[in-house]
Amino acid sequence: MKKTLVLTGMMGVGKSTIGKLLSKKIKMGFVDIDSIIEKKLSLSVQQIFKNKGENFFREIEEKQTLDSLESNDSILALGGGAFLNKKIRAKIGKSAISVWLDLSPKQLFERTKNNDKRPLLNNVRSEKDLENLYKKRESIYSLADFRLNCNLKTKEEIVEEILKIYESINNKK
Repeated sequence: MKKTLVLTGMMGVGKSTIGKLLSKKIKMGFVDIDSIIEKKLSLSVQQIFKNKGENFFREIEEKQTLDSLESNDSILALGGGAFLNKKIRAKIGKSAISVWLDLSPKQLFERTKNNDKRPLLNNVRSEKDLENLYKKRESIYSLADFRLNCNLKTKEEIVEEILKIYESINNKK
């Protein structure tokens, strides 16, 4: 029996990119939670944070994620902070397979330092700042079913590793 596959991890790790590639490879639907929220509100995540605040965004994110978890056989890319939510984690634990795409703070900083679309990274001015945010979240991300070290791996290698995880779980049932 197929289950929903949830990709979690820090902003900029590649959840959306990997999710899209994976969905094509295994012919499953793909849901990018941040993109759905942006379409529904006709605002970017950055604008939502600025105009309505983080708490407003987190409420919408929780509802959208829980709703999206209801539809089986899809790949969900969570926003960087969604897995920190206990309700979301509990629902994922019951109905999905979670994979933490882990990338070192150094690599994350290189990927995100020139990106202004991620509101929680606006205050990240150095690799050390990003490392501090990473350390705050690491213990929560580690609650995912699987941790995939993405350092020095191509997108294709990451997709293949997730595919192996997914197939091994589905073959056990």
